[in-house]
Amino acid sequence: MYVTISTYWFKTSAACWTFISLKYSVYSSGAENPSPSLGKRWKDTAETVIIGGGCVGVSLAYHLAKAGMKDVVLLEKSELTAGSTWHAAGLTAYFHPGINLKKIHYYSIKLYEDLEEETGQAVGFHQPGSIRIASTPARVDEFKYQMTRARWHPNPQYLIGPEKVEELFPLLNMDKVLAGLYNPGDGHIDPYSLTMAFAAGARKYGAQLYFPAQVTALTPRPDGTWNVGTPHGTIHAKRIVNATGFWAREVGKLIGLEHPLIPVHHQYVVTGSVPEVKALKKEIPVLRDLEGSYYLRQERDGLLFGPYESQEKMKMQDSWVTNGVPPGFGKELFESDLDRIMEHVEAAMEMVPVLKNADIINIVSGPITYSPDILPMVGPHQGVRNYWVAVGFGYGIIHAGGIGKFLSDWILDGEPPFDLIEVDPNRYGRWTTTRYTALKARESYGFNNIVGYPKEERFAGRPTERMSGIYEELKTKCSMGFHAGWEQPHWFYKPGDDTGYKPSFRRTNWFEPVKREYKQVMEKVGVIDLTPFGKFTVKGKDAVHLLDHIFANIIPKVGFTNISHMLTPRGRVYAELTVSHLSPGEFLLITGSGSELHDLRWIEEVAAEGQYNVDITNVTDDVGVLGVAGPLSRKVLQKLTLDDLSEESFTFLHSRRMKIGGIPVTAIRISYTGELGWELYHRRQDTSALYSKIMEAGQDESIDNFGTYAMNALRLEKAFRAWGSEMNCDTNPLEAGLQYFIKLNKQADFIGKQALQQIKEKGLRRKLVYLTLETDNVDPEGNESIWHSGKVVGNTTSGTYSYSSNKSLAFAYVPTELSTAGQKLEVELLGKHYPATIIQEPLVFTEPTRNRIQQKSGSPRNK
Repeated sequence: MYVTISTYWFKTSAACWTFISLKYSVYSSGAENPSPSLGKRWKDTAETVIIGGGCVGVSLAYHLAKAGMKDVVLLEKSELTAGSTWHAAGLTAYFHPGINLKKIHYYSIKLYEDLEEETGQAVGFHQPGSIRIASTPARVDEFKYQMTRARWHPNPQYLIGPEKVEELFPLLNMDKVLAGLYNPGDGHIDPYSLTMAFAAGARKYGAQLYFPAQVTALTPRPDGTWNVGTPHGTIHAKRIVNATGFWAREVGKLIGLEHPLIPVHHQYVVTGSVPEVKALKKEIPVLRDLEGSYYLRQERDGLLFGPYESQEKMKMQDSWVTNGVPPGFGKELFESDLDRIMEHVEAAMEMVPVLKNADIINIVSGPITYSPDILPMVGPHQGVRNYWVAVGFGYGIIHAGGIGKFLSDWILDGEPPFDLIEVDPNRYGRWTTTRYTALKARESYGFNNIVGYPKEERFAGRPTERMSGIYEELKTKCSMGFHAGWEQPHWFYKPGDDTGYKPSFRRTNWFEPVKREYKQVMEKVGVIDLTPFGKFTVKGKDAVHLLDHIFANIIPKVGFTNISHMLTPRGRVYAELTVSHLSPGEFLLITGSGSELHDLRWIEEVAAEGQYNVDITNVTDDVGVLGVAGPLSRKVLQKLTLDDLSEESFTFLHSRRMKIGGIPVTAIRISYTGELGWELYHRRQDTSALYSKIMEAGQDESIDNFGTYAMNALRLEKAFRAWGSEMNCDTNPLEAGLQYFIKLNKQADFIGKQALQQIKEKGLRRKLVYLTLETDNVDPEGNESIWHSGKVVGNTTSGTYSYSSNKSLAFAYVPTELSTAGQKLEVELLGKHYPATIIQEPLVFTEPTRNRIQQKSGSPRNK
């Protein structure tokens, strides 16, 4: 038997390990490889210490050093590539369903094309392209969905028919092939050689790579820097980066962190020479049979294919989580298990019949570390100053180049070069238990190739400890969504409804129920559970000064609330929060559920660096929130309080501590629906009692529940922007239409002010516009391509069906010359171009605006 590791072949016998030992013995005799005593001068200070010598860590060292950082040190406990890198299959792909992760893939491939010339180290890069196979109608729809989300990116991607698929991959059984998603330029690379090229580049630009040099202690210093302990001495580092792969949990534990990661046994199979493959004139593209759940590529004259088993059959190395990684584990493999993957082997043989007569000469089974959602954890970690992570890479080879560049830019510039919140390590929190991590990693691995629908929900590990006080009461009455550990109703059932989670690329079972909830809020009164909001208190002597520095809006007076934005130094929108000034120097800050620790980390970092005398507390888990909205909301709530809720007494954007039904709340006159409403903040243990009192008080007003889908339709009709869609670190607030909230003339020199003034002087190249679409049974979700005169000119950011106009509605970014009301455009949805028109926003006025209009016209206000 033989085993292939990257492009090297070894016998699986004692000779194999002799050869490997010889290989590294020869390598260690050169100047590049330190001896056990390192063989070079030890640096006791560093700007950045990177822990981990896999492809990701070495890539970061290369990028930091190349960008000009003078003191970059990488510490590897054994030898470079030990861990998951050395046994990886080395696939490289332009495709990714995420929007900005496409940029990571694109950068990596372009870098790998030139890395050998730059460093002098061969990387073994093959680029035969790749084809994803669609063999069901749902998969064809998915490809169309992904095509419209890819056209406004530079990544080359094409939807091709069966004839072209067969031309590119002549070994296929075409009986079930309906279409293919083709990415020319995809392929595979030798992970070992890639890492060594990064190492050569890192050294060339001045980085120091030490190995073997295990990190034994990480000690924070009062100024936020670190002492990094090793057997060779201590390094004083400004920052540290954990890039240790399946050792990431062990390194995290050195500073009291439990990173939610778990190693999975991933297997791939290598065949001997296949005559039909040997006879090919050029290398065939990498094949991804999504229904069979495996990838397949050419390996010399044979084939290599790797399956993703179902969550019932796949295997995790649970003992490493409970007992730790065995101290000596580095370049070892697990025992293979062909029986576990036989259904995938059979599927591959059916799709590529030449496999039936091929000899399987080796099965490689090694650890790949997964996070709960299969995406890596990349960036600075909340709660620990100057501690960064680059861990949890299920696809480390394709991510290595792009993530190295992304992190390097962030470290050097003080802000991310573009938005990648989906890989923010702070998307996880204390609720991410070991049990949850194991259940989700199992699910994510098993679902690796399932159809990726919009509004996707996955149910393993749910619910977590993050349940609102009315979860038990509502869970059988609605379709729940998962938001940063919380369960939150998406839409509610009524007798006769088609219930349950039924995803689709078209309108599905929630369409009519959401219309019902929309009308409930527009015409009567509805209640929504908003407990997942992130909630922080900020108070202390310097609270006003801190917030005036981090927010572009003015600081609200006591008893008032406003919408404020934190900007990056380049003037990008890092976050949007609701700021309430509860009492002198005491503030309540509210952000979206997915931004909780992302925003908190930024605030804490600015406070620490500026030495502000403030107390910042995350009260997200302690505080429940109920939203009450609709024209009859005042009438219902007034029954439950002695406080005057009239328009004159409790105006829009005011906040007040009061009692509702005898329960203490902080009430804010605000609603993301744009209708008359209040958000009621209270002790989480009081949620059930408060909800019951409100529902009972509203019986005569026909009060009812509504969920987040209806709220999204309501906010889009009012033209309310959403962070993560209309604005993020890819956008500035001027192009996003947020001028009302940005006070460039305020005295405080807020973060991003100077950059924003320069952006304003230079003028905008694109603008956010508001579109209506004439569609049939499909609505925009966001990130679809915008067409004009046969060219892609922009992209949508979010969309919905407007129940007031009976049309689809969307926000989109387009060039300024195409941004005027009345401009005709086209929006691509599932492969079809639908006519769209830019309209003046909003489609429906908010309740406060309607009141002002009524006042001017002399009509009575809604009391």
